[in-house]
Amino acid sequence: MTANFYITSPIYYVNDSPHIGHAYTSIACDAMARFHRLKSHQVFFLTGTDEHGQKVEKSALNKAKNPQQFCDEVSQKFRDLTKTLNLSNDDFIRTTEERHKKTVEKFWNILEKNGFIYKDIYEGWYAVRDEAFYGADEIVDGKAPTGAEVTWHREESYFFRLSAFQDKLLALYDAVPDFIRPISRHNEIVNFVKSGLKDLSISRTSFSWGIKVPNDEKHVIYVWLDALTNYLSALGFAEENMNYKKFWNDGSNSPLHIVGKDIARFHAIYWPAFLMAAEINVPYGVYAHGWWTNEGQKISKSVGNVIDPLTEIQWIQSFGCENSTAVDYFRFFLLREVPFGNDGDYSRTHLITRVNAELVNNIGNLVQRSLAMIYKNCDAKIPAGVEHSHTHIEPFIENYFQAFDDLAFDKAIQAVIDFANLVNKKFNDTAPWNLKKLGKIDEMNASLHETAEALRLIAILLAPFVPVSANKILDLLNVENSKRNFVNLTDFLKVGHPINEPKAVFPRLEIL
Repeated sequence: MTANFYITSPIYYVNDSPHIGHAYTSIACDAMARFHRLKSHQVFFLTGTDEHGQKVEKSALNKAKNPQQFCDEVSQKFRDLTKTLNLSNDDFIRTTEERHKKTVEKFWNILEKNGFIYKDIYEGWYAVRDEAFYGADEIVDGKAPTGAEVTWHREESYFFRLSAFQDKLLALYDAVPDFIRPISRHNEIVNFVKSGLKDLSISRTSFSWGIKVPNDEKHVIYVWLDALTNYLSALGFAEENMNYKKFWNDGSNSPLHIVGKDIARFHAIYWPAFLMAAEINVPYGVYAHGWWTNEGQKISKSVGNVIDPLTEIQWIQSFGCENSTAVDYFRFFLLREVPFGNDGDYSRTHLITRVNAELVNNIGNLVQRSLAMIYKNCDAKIPAGVEHSHTHIEPFIENYFQAFDDLAFDKAIQAVIDFANLVNKKFNDTAPWNLKKLGKIDEMNASLHETAEALRLIAILLAPFVPVSANKILDLLNVENSKRNFVNLTDFLKVGHPINEPKAVFPRLEIL
């Protein structure tokens, strides 16, 4: 039976333009989605934009636009980003869409019917920037723990009985130790929940830009209850369509939510509590990754060192790369440079060094040298080789698959690079160009056949990270589109199989 896999990025808040943090999360989700498609799984990959709340209303006002017009413009930038980064998302959800509003209203009604919503007076600290409420014990030097400005609020509010889920959440974390990853985030969340959960204010009356509480138009639903529900909206929860049954109720390892560490609390505490209250399956897991610095400096708008993915891709193109190659290099670097879950530093120098060492010198060079010899000396066909198996790659494939299970993208790439290093060494040690000079044609053919076969395996394994470049290698090898999956790793290139004229797949980034 084919497995179903549902993966989501957060929906990105439209108060600003896309930056490297948004790109990083989206590329990680895309790599996971592509990996599962290569496993022949049914995949649903969701991204989108979060468009309600006081912060959006203020941002629109500052630009003298009505909120919907403002949201339309900024949301389009995030939709464009999916194309820029070559994402394979199956849907793009907006919280201003009718399908989402219907889901939120249905979800609210279920929570209310089940007895988890009541009305009272909210009094406490609120940070507009974070769209979050904070307890008095969390305020540091008059600010939220995130450094956001807070203001004291007193207003009528609907509350969610979050306190009723403290023990249930702790039981979940205990029963499923990797529900929250990495372990550092798990420990933070567990400690927070153990310190005590208070009921959560889930409506506001002091602004109007949001989804109204059913049967009480004076109240706007709290942006996080609204936003988190998007993961159900995109599956047609309001209509109970097949996607909801397929990817939420029947998915053994889905949904998987990949988020930045700053929103781990909302996804790992509020969201599973909401779902438990609505008697809906909790997610398979939440992975909260780290943040980027820029050349060692904390990124901030005031410093002016925000990293724009489009600018970086254009900079890579300035070395003479095609756009698709520049995108692949950018994707590769983000997932290779830093263990996923850790904070990392973005450096253009490091990008050049890593791309040249691992893609250009290692894999690209091997593609060019070996396939050029086959094209020139073997009538552009895979030559006769000795009987061989794939046992030499099995340990690398095992490491690769384990790394993906752990969302350790850097280790998955490392497994491919290690295998490519081994193939390079064998190719250089065997030196088929010398065998040709010595008239040892059978041995030359065997070396070339084995190397071409290894390149086929390398290309399939690289596909989640550098999809266009990986397919270029498979195009050179003339591998059918239907045979570019993990199930085909056990295949072999047949003797006499034609190849195409070799072209450079990974151009060098030369600093002039």
